[in-house]
Amino acid sequence: MEWLQQLVNGISLGSIYALIALGYTMVYGIIKLINFAHGDVFMLGAFIGFYAIARWDLGFIPALIISMLLCAIIGVIIERVAYKRLRNATRIAALITAIGVSLLIEYTVIFFRGASPEAYPEVLANKSISILGASISTQSIMILAVTIVLMILLQFIVHKTKIGKAMRAVSHDADAARLMGINVDNTISATFAIGSALAGAAGVIFGIYYTRIDPLMGVLPGLKAFVAAVLGGIGSIPGAMVGGLVLGVVETIVSAIGYSLWRDAAAFVILILILILKPSGIFGKNAREKV
Repeated sequence: MEWLQQLVNGISLGSIYALIALGYTMVYGIIKLINFAHGDVFMLGAFIGFYAIARWDLGFIPALIISMLLCAIIGVIIERVAYKRLRNATRIAALITAIGVSLLIEYTVIFFRGASPEAYPEVLANKSISILGASISTQSIMILAVTIVLMILLQFIVHKTKIGKAMRAVSHDADAARLMGINVDNTISATFAIGSALAGAAGVIFGIYYTRIDPLMGVLPGLKAFVAAVLGGIGSIPGAMVGGLVLGVVETIVSAIGYSLWRDAAAFVILILILILKPSGIFGKNAREKV
C-alpha cells in the first residue's frame, strides 16, 4: 500500500516536471533553441500565484489563471527582446543568451524583493483519503487533475486549432510555412506564450505542493524538466509528458528506498544513460542532418 502512495506522489511530482518540460520541447521543436530561462519563468509563475493568493485573497483557480496569463506575456517579451534577433545566429550564441536571460530574471527578482524564501499560503484543503488501503492526499489528486486538464488542453490546441497547425508546420519546415502564408514570427511567439503559461501553472502547483518558494527555485526543477524533455525525446510533446512522469516516479522511488540524498542525482544519472543508450529519447527519432 505504501508503494501505491509513493506512486501517486511520484506522478504528482512528475506532472510538475512534465508541465515545465513541455515548454522546453515546444520551443526546441520550432526554433531548435534550449530556452534555459524557462525555469525562471516557472519561478515567476510561483511568485505571481503567491501574491495573487496572499495579497489579493484569490482562490487557487483564479491565481492559476492570472499566473498563466502573465507568464505567457513574459514569455513573449523574452522571445521578442532576447531571441528574435538571434534566429540566424549560431546555436552557441542563442544558448549563451538564454543563460544570460535566466540570470537576469533571477537577480532582478532578488534585487526587488530580496533572496529570502516565502511560505506559500494553504489554499487547497489537504485531507487524506484511503484508496486500496493507501493514504493519498486530496492535494495530490487535485494537482494531478489540473495537470491532466492542462495537458489535454495543450493537445487540443496543437492538433485542432489554426495556431496549432501553424506551429506544426513551422516545426516541420519554417521556410515552406512562410511561403504558404504562415506568419512564422507570430507562431514562434505563440509557442513561447503557451510554453511559458504552462511553466507559470507549474510554478503555482509547485508552490502549493512544497509550500516554499524563493528566487532561485527555478534552477533545479528547470534542469530536471530539461532532463525529462531529453528522456522523452526533445521536440516531442507526448515525450515531454511521459519523460516528466517517469522522472517524478524514479525520484520518489529513490527517496522511498532510503536514498533521499541521491534523489536529485537520479535525474542526471538518467540523462547520462539516455544519452549513451538512446540519444533521441523514448519518442524521438534519429534525424539526418545535411552537412
